[in-house]
Amino acid sequence: MPRIRFNKPALPIDQLIQLLRERGLMIADEALAREYLRYVGYYRLSGYMLPFQTGGKGQDRHLFVGTPSFDDIVDLYTFDRKLRLLLLDAIERIEIALRAALSTVLAVNHGPHWYLNLVHFDPRYDHGDFLDRAKKDIGHDEPKRRDLFVAHYYEHYSSPPTPPSWMLFEALSFGTVSMVIKGLEMSKRKKIAGAFGIPEPAMKSWPHCLSYARNLCAHHSRLWNRTFTIKPFAPREFADDFADQGRLYAQLAVAQIFMKKISPMSQWSDRLQTLLGEYPAITPARLHFPNQWHQRPIWR
Repeated sequence: MPRIRFNKPALPIDQLIQLLRERGLMIADEALAREYLRYVGYYRLSGYMLPFQTGGKGQDRHLFVGTPSFDDIVDLYTFDRKLRLLLLDAIERIEIALRAALSTVLAVNHGPHWYLNLVHFDPRYDHGDFLDRAKKDIGHDEPKRRDLFVAHYYEHYSSPPTPPSWMLFEALSFGTVSMVIKGLEMSKRKKIAGAFGIPEPAMKSWPHCLSYARNLCAHHSRLWNRTFTIKPFAPREFADDFADQGRLYAQLAVAQIFMKKISPMSQWSDRLQTLLGEYPAITPARLHFPNQWHQRPIWR
């Protein structure tokens, strides 16, 4: 398909409101519409308009069907924002638990600087690249960038050249941590998986998936109606919960399985059900949740 020059103008808020009305969107509270268009933006909101529009590729694809209101768009946007915050809350706790496991499982058995030894990693893992990135992240060659606890290590110890794992992995991004877990030699990864009560292939897959989901949430990307490109491994014992691995439900199932292990008294799953109850128009079916999802074993 030949490319053409982009020539769409940026429209002022008055014209955006007029355009939405011409397309069939009811706007009863114009002040509210102006507030959201000014502080959220038309482009971000347009992703939440899609289920109310004709769709497709024709000239009428932006027309609204069934006279929805601007409040419907706002509800969907607000629900998605709350859902991101809820998922982030679980991922934060899981991330911290995984960082800790690298020390409680590996450092205890193989020494504080186990990560410097190639023997603990899969031969295909680029160990040298990991060390280069780790040094950059902790400010190995840039003292002014070091966190206080990292600076303390360099001030008091001459070797090994980098801090112990419990310091290092606190300073690295979750994405780097997840890739380290994925790159471990299988028996080491199996020990970490055992600490969480999940199969080894899941430990290879799930932290990477959650890292990707975390980045989506942190950058305010849409979770609702998203098809996830990084899909979680589906263990046999949870096969029903991973029937559609590319949808949000599978990501939430991963978070819930971890949460039941690391925080069994948590009410995170109840908060998810409460959130869905706050927005009855946004049914679980619209989110591609399976029927009676909350009755499944992982949520009980």
